[in-house]
Amino acid sequence: MSEENLSAAPGVVVDQNGAAESGSMPARLGDALPGKLLLLPLAGRPFFPAQTMPIVIPEDPWRETIERVGNTPHHLVGLVYASAGDGEIPSAEQISRIGTVVRMHQPMRGDGRIQFIAEGLQRFEIKSWISRERPYVAQVEYPVAPVEDKQNVRAYAQAIIAKIKELLPLNPLYKEGLRAYLERFNPDEASPLADFSAAITSGNAKDLQEVLETLPLLARMEKVLNLVQREIEVAGLQTEIRQKVEERVNEKQREFFLREQLKEIQQQLGISKDEKAIELDRFRQSLEGCTVPPDAQTRIDDELRKLSLLDTGSPEYGVTRNYLDHLTHLPWGKYSTDHIDIAHARQVLDADHEGLADVKERIVEFLGVGALKGEISGSILLLVGPPGVGKTSIGRSIASALGREFYRFSVGGMRDEAEIKGHRRTYIGAMPGKFIQALRETKTANPVILLDEIDKIGSSYQGDPASALLEVLDPEQNNSFLDHYLDVRFDLSRVLFVCTANQLDTIPRPLLDRMEVIRLSGYLGEEKLAIAKRHLWPKQRERAGLKPSQLGISNAALRKVIDEYAREAGVRNLEKQLGRIARKSVLRVLEGKTGKVQVTGDNLKEFLGNPVFRQEAPQRGVGVVTGLAWTAMGGATLDVEASLVHTLNRGFKLTGQLGEVMKESAEIAYSYVAAHLREHAGDPKYFDESFVHLHVPEGATPKDGPSAGITMATALLSLARAEAPGIVCAMTGELTLTGRVLPVGGIREKLIAAKRSGLKRALLPAANRGDYDELPAYIKAGIQFDFVSHFSEVVNLVFPPPRRRAAPAGAARKPARRGRQQASRAR
Repeated sequence: MSEENLSAAPGVVVDQNGAAESGSMPARLGDALPGKLLLLPLAGRPFFPAQTMPIVIPEDPWRETIERVGNTPHHLVGLVYASAGDGEIPSAEQISRIGTVVRMHQPMRGDGRIQFIAEGLQRFEIKSWISRERPYVAQVEYPVAPVEDKQNVRAYAQAIIAKIKELLPLNPLYKEGLRAYLERFNPDEASPLADFSAAITSGNAKDLQEVLETLPLLARMEKVLNLVQREIEVAGLQTEIRQKVEERVNEKQREFFLREQLKEIQQQLGISKDEKAIELDRFRQSLEGCTVPPDAQTRIDDELRKLSLLDTGSPEYGVTRNYLDHLTHLPWGKYSTDHIDIAHARQVLDADHEGLADVKERIVEFLGVGALKGEISGSILLLVGPPGVGKTSIGRSIASALGREFYRFSVGGMRDEAEIKGHRRTYIGAMPGKFIQALRETKTANPVILLDEIDKIGSSYQGDPASALLEVLDPEQNNSFLDHYLDVRFDLSRVLFVCTANQLDTIPRPLLDRMEVIRLSGYLGEEKLAIAKRHLWPKQRERAGLKPSQLGISNAALRKVIDEYAREAGVRNLEKQLGRIARKSVLRVLEGKTGKVQVTGDNLKEFLGNPVFRQEAPQRGVGVVTGLAWTAMGGATLDVEASLVHTLNRGFKLTGQLGEVMKESAEIAYSYVAAHLREHAGDPKYFDESFVHLHVPEGATPKDGPSAGITMATALLSLARAEAPGIVCAMTGELTLTGRVLPVGGIREKLIAAKRSGLKRALLPAANRGDYDELPAYIKAGIQFDFVSHFSEVVNLVFPPPRRRAAPAGAARKPARRGRQQASRAR
């Protein structure tokens, strides 16, 4: 666009006093305001006519605009607020309708920016766009403010001036702005006063643009008055905060100078020590009453001497100080007195745990040996059992019975041996291992330390924590345990270590050899009922904030919770279900539906929903036999199913997510039964043309182990004989190719599962009779036991001989196959 297109608009001429005839802001003598303007968008806040201040804009997008403004005779440009983000070039649609025409002074360029002084002159309004692309050019008009009542204008002006006077003492920058304003305008002019007052506030861009677009003077001054009042409140709060901070800093400085003066006076008089001397005395006092071994004492003395020579600002000072802090706060030679009272130990165990009579007896026997010797040392107990049977709480009860301090930490998932033996002091943030931390926290050298979840310990490139535990848990070595951080030996032989695990298979054998294993098999229904009544239910009711008068539960409801919602070996899930009942009862009490909530067997479903477990009788039929299994969650019963698929060819299929060992056991059972069918009253050719499918429910549960060997063999024999087992029983035992029945583990857990399922008869390997003899009487009660050493004995028990003798020879050997005649089978 040429310079001629930026000529003055007719009728808008500046008079001799510098004011435009339209009654707007003054310009320079003889100046006219153009009808067409080059526009510069401002992203931060709008520019007011009463302002004179530097403007800084990026050079690249606006260089051409500035050059064209400089080529005009009047050097006028329109500054308009644009609602664009930081660094974003505004579009024509983002530019506000009303802005301020300013005169550009002293434009300068450098560092990718353009800076000039903007002298605000007059409001303008964009009527139409001439160029919507940069450089922006618009056809503008200069709106005329309507005439207002002078009395009201004067009142508002005085109110604004009063507010500005309040604002001036709060920030010196306001004084500088006022001085610049008074150089250009008369204080009695209301319109410039309103614009100036808005410009000096820190209001947001939207509010300031609203003031700029308000032409009626009274309405504009009212908005400005609110902005100034808000600015006074913000500035006053900032001043108050600044004063508080300065007072606090001054007080701290005063205290520091006084403390330094006092310290200097005390040192001159010899009645005070510096910080380093105080630390040294504190370390020496920590060792009072301790029996420190000579090598440890030598190390401590050397470190104290080293600390006394180091400067407090030295990095080595902090390392040495932390090392001495750990070294001098260990319980060297401090032992708590054991209260070895058998009667008291029984009382503590009975109060904390219901049932588990055999486990309690083992623990009391262990304590009795200590009572006879006069001390309990060099012992590592391993409590093995399913989750929720009370392994951790038994460890706490042992500590309570002995009167010792108790410390627990979990080694499950631990992968760094430094957790056991500490980090070397050369590392930043080095710390001693868990055992040294336990001794420091308990303040005795003979606490009870519980190592939880030892069967889940891991290993990685950082070391093998299980191997590091070998030194700790070996009575022959732990009397001189060496932690990497301490680098001096400490006697752990008087510590009683108690470990817990869910299974033994994942514990390294060298580590397991150092422990005395005590098995916790789980609870029977009656034991769970007693635990729920005496411990779990009162605890959950109290946790929910309810009183016995507000919530009750019947024995029938508790039995139903145990049988249908929490059938696992432990009581953890039982406690969760009781907690659900208590929480739902709280809502009923708060809603006022009833005076007392009574949970019974009939309304239990309202609290817990549909039962999780169903009371199902053991399956019976051809090819179906009930077995006993052991899992990390305790014992379980499972029904092994064998079925004939077709008679087109020989085949054998296994399903049920079986492990490698269990698959081999199934293959052995299949081979043995196929080879000995004639001996066991079956057709020896049955499997030659039969495709058999063996399934072990439930399919989604992984299974492994050899203990289902005789169960799978019995199911296959039942299928081949087309005869259901003659007795209802559960069985377990490993089978060999010669028919021998080998012993298996987990007898206690398996029999508890059989008892929980209502089974009255069980077949066990004869080699497990010793395990049977050790079982408590309450587990044996109500179950008939048969011991077998060969599979032929299993056949005689499951398929009684009278039934075989009563059947015709042909029928006894009749297989369950389609498409073959009975006569051919008999031959």
